[in-house]
Amino acid sequence: MFTGIIENLGEVKAIKNDHTNVHFTISSAISHELKIDQSVAHNGVCLTVVALNDDTHTVTAIDETLKKTNLGDLKVGSKINLERCMQMNARLDGHIVQGHVDQTAVCIKREELDGSWEYRFKYDASAGNVTVEKGSACVNGISLTVVNSQADEFSVFIIPYTFEHTNLHQVQVGDAVNLEFDIIGKYVARLMENK
Repeated sequence: MFTGIIENLGEVKAIKNDHTNVHFTISSAISHELKIDQSVAHNGVCLTVVALNDDTHTVTAIDETLKKTNLGDLKVGSKINLERCMQMNARLDGHIVQGHVDQTAVCIKREELDGSWEYRFKYDASAGNVTVEKGSACVNGISLTVVNSQADEFSVFIIPYTFEHTNLHQVQVGDAVNLEFDIIGKYVARLMENK
């Protein structure tokens, strides 16, 4: 379980294909604090640490994960948002995030405003996922507030701190991002669907 509050920005140092799996080696300021078998969100994707080496850690993404996320777009040098799992006695500063990406979206707008940035994302609504105005969505692992919600797209506004301390500053129009929709919204939508 995560909060969507990015702890550190890592850098991909190596990518190794292993049958249909891909091993990503990440360098970050928190890598030396991690343990083997620990769950860490990488761009919002919960992955297990499988190896450690000085200031790097390695995680493995299986084929199913690669198909549903933007991890397959990563290259050596790519920046990646990192968050360790939440502690049960800690404040929940973002929202409840499972680290299970629902689908990707494409950035269709990036506009610098006077002191902030607007990003607009379009996704395939046929999967049944929805956003609500002023609700939460997790974009590349970042807990954000939804603005201008429509059936298959929504906007978010980014403050300078978030822009500088996450990989959103690298996201351009046409880039894919990971989306995890609000867990409470998903349960409500499923209940309504069954009525």
